Amino acid sequence: MRVAELLTGAVATSIPSPSTGVWEIGPFPLRGYAVCIILGVFVAIWVGDRRWVARGGQKGFVGDLAIWAVPFGLVGGRLYHVITDYERYFGEGKNPITALYLWNGGLGIWGAIALGAVGAWIAARRHGVRFLPVADALAPGIVLAQALGRWGNWFNQELFGKPTDLPWGLEIDPDHRPLGFAEYSTFHPTFLYESLWCVAVAVLVVWADRRFRLGHGRAFALYVAAYTVGRGWTETLRIDAVQLDDVGGFRVNFWVSLVLFLAAAAYVVVMGIRRPGREESVWLPGREPRPDANADSDVAQTTEPGDHRVGREGPDVL
Repeated sequence: MRVAELLTGAVATSIPSPSTGVWEIGPFPLRGYAVCIILGVFVAIWVGDRRWVARGGQKGFVGDLAIWAVPFGLVGGRLYHVITDYERYFGEGKNPITALYLWNGGLGIWGAIALGAVGAWIAARRHGVRFLPVADALAPGIVLAQALGRWGNWFNQELFGKPTDLPWGLEIDPDHRPLGFAEYSTFHPTFLYESLWCVAVAVLVVWADRRFRLGHGRAFALYVAAYTVGRGWTETLRIDAVQLDDVGGFRVNFWVSLVLFLAAAAYVVVMGIRRPGREESVWLPGREPRPDANADSDVAQTTEPGDHRVGREGPDVL
């Protein structure tokens, strides 16, 4: 009997796991994990586009940016996961092709952000805008996407925490329990903890951005610093097998979170002193939009020094 039952004299509640994470729609499987990721992408684009326009950018740009950032982010997230947990896919008795099975879970947020930023930088340069204002505009939407994406772990019954008898313990089927934990039925729902934390981080970034007019990458850095605090804590709860599960007594992602927190916090402080406020323009020099008398009134044009007027994206400046 669980401790909560002894204290309350009643059967304690718990969070059930889905009976399945895949639904067959004709010949096509619809996976809960993929649905959560896709919903997160749409939310990030919607929030990011509204914030980008408020900062002086053009409506629709964030959707164009996503064409670059999302594929880069997926590749980066998967690479980080495979590199840090390579024994799951390589070695005797393993099938390396399963490293490509994104629907089974396994996207490292650090790799996703790193390579996703590369894709975003490419898109920003192609459209003639500064990268740091883009990052600041996208930050709340990105962390809200993470909040939604974490529910994919719920569908897959993965990445949960230590056993717990708290009323909100997560029920895990026997087939999904790690070795050594078969006798336990409820575990810390770290997916839920992190999802709620991500929502709180989004609120914090939006509030701080409005209150202090964060610019020059400080809103994005604040997101990184705040997120890593919660991520570092959930890493101390998780019991899923990872390649580097004991680095100085902690999992490797705990140390990654700590390093990124220190770097992001230092960036917020230093840039706040050196470059307070926001950028005067989100555009690269010479790429500011202006109406074209020969085009529709709602179509913006950009200019490049020494060139004739060109379309909204302007010439590539990679």
